[in-house]
Order: sequence, then C-alpha cells, then structure tokens
Amino acid sequence: MMNIKGHEAEKLKDPTGIIEGDRFEFFLDLEIDEEDELYTEQGVYLKVIFAVEENGQRIAQYQFFEENTNKALDFEMEEEEEQAVLAYCGEHYKTVL
Repeated sequence: MMNIKGHEAEKLKDPTGIIEGDRFEFFLDLEIDEEDELYTEQGVYLKVIFAVEENGQRIAQYQFFEENTNKALDFEMEEEEEQAVLAYCGEHYKTVL
C-alpha cells in the first residue's frame, strides 16, 4: 500500500508544438508499507508525466525511484494505485498553471 505524502510539480514546455494538450511532471513523495515489495529503507518517490487533453486526463508515463540513490525501480502500479495517482494529479495540476 502506498500513500502520497506530498509532491513537486511543473508544467512541461513543448517547444515543437507537436503534443496536444498540456503535460505536467510530478514528483510524488510516497509512504510505502514495510510489507510491500516496493518498500525500501531509502524511501521511494514516483515520477509521473500527467497529460491534460481535450478528451480528459491520463498518466502518460511513470517511474518509481529510490529516494536517496535516484535509482529506477522496475515496478508497475496496481490499478487502484494508478487511479489514486490519477486523481491526485488531477486535483493538483491546476496549482502549477
């Protein structure tokens, strides 16, 4: 089980104008249960590219990282975690505009 403790976010610029809609980069500070396979004593954060388009919002890309080493971790989110991250980013991206 993961809990989002906070975040940093910024709007990404598309100098080419190729990408439709807006993209936001979120760094989510996570609290991971010690029993979870994703748990590490170093701590874990999640980098998310959040897309806001005419037809809705979506997670375009994500990657887990170990906090102190910035080492990429090869894990996928479970469906309920993905929905929680989508809702969180959808609620907070407007503060970055």
